[in-house]
Amino acid sequence: MLEALANTWQQLHGELGSKIKAPSVTRSEFNQFCASLSATTNVIQWGNASVWKVGGKIFAICSAWGDDIEDKVAFKCSGLSYSLLSDQEGFRPAPYLARAKWIQVTKPEALTDDELRDYISAAHKIISAKLTRKQRADLGLIV
Repeated sequence: MLEALANTWQQLHGELGSKIKAPSVTRSEFNQFCASLSATTNVIQWGNASVWKVGGKIFAICSAWGDDIEDKVAFKCSGLSYSLLSDQEGFRPAPYLARAKWIQVTKPEALTDDELRDYISAAHKIISAKLTRKQRADLGLIV
């Protein structure tokens, strides 16, 4: 079933990708979008990585990883998304974070800007859900 989902995703993504050539999200746009999500904080760490957190837990990173000179985005994702994306061109398990189901976007054209925002929003929700009820309430994440 996982293979069938991967094939369907690839077919749909491939069709969209041929119709929509989206520019890559800049670090500034990445930071602006992450800042728009509820109860987020930003810290620059590990050299020059823009690390976004909710409740003190990381959900997205923009950094020039290792010997890379261009910034790449990495985000926490669901088990299903991790399984699908890690086998697709333009993605790889994020260095140092793969065992926690993080994906790094290696080719900016692999996702449209909207798709990237959706994955970052999902990462925010995944990490928020792991916080205690009290933490979520303190951060205004429980309505």
